[in-house]
Amino acid sequence: MPWTGTVTPPPRPVVADGWKFFTADEAALTEAIADRLIPADSLSIGGKEAGCAVFIDAQLAGPYGKGTYLYLDGPLKEGLPQAGPQFDRSPAARWRTGLAAFDNAVKARPTGKRFVDLPPDAQDAMIHEWEDGTLALSGIDAKQFFSLVLWNVREGFFSDPVYGGNKDMAGWKMVGFPGAQYDFRDYLDKPGQPLGIQPVSFIRKQS
Repeated sequence: MPWTGTVTPPPRPVVADGWKFFTADEAALTEAIADRLIPADSLSIGGKEAGCAVFIDAQLAGPYGKGTYLYLDGPLKEGLPQAGPQFDRSPAARWRTGLAAFDNAVKARPTGKRFVDLPPDAQDAMIHEWEDGTLALSGIDAKQFFSLVLWNVREGFFSDPVYGGNKDMAGWKMVGFPGAQYDFRDYLDKPGQPLGIQPVSFIRKQS
């Protein structure tokens, strides 16, 4: 069908041409974490190769990182669990504090090594402690920070590649998501059948 809607500018592709928010050490730590949260296997590439850190870096450098759409003023009161936590710091501020706290907590262990220098099994052990809150982080709630990191890494792995992650649409191909298709009328009469749809990104739509 002819499209008659108003024309809106497409998203500008994120280019991995240098870190916009992360320092080099923060980026390396984020890439290492992403690679353990989403390790490479027979189904897909890992979180680092997929560009999860590039996606997160761009998001933290923009309105999301600044908390533009969040209410960050007090007073803060502990509510019911189903209401979720309240924050007076932006996602970017929580990431910066949290990465430093996590790095310091890992280095405080007897090995004295940074997370990026640990073997994969030791990295996984640190992440498990971080996730369940037994790895205490200074200045930030460990479990809440883990939830933020896990959420953002997932977003980087499954968002449109135009935003810097999901390299070659690896996340979409893994789960069979078709991406930014125009419509699906040719497939409506094929329920339950393998469709073999090749995913389409906004980047391809713009080219």
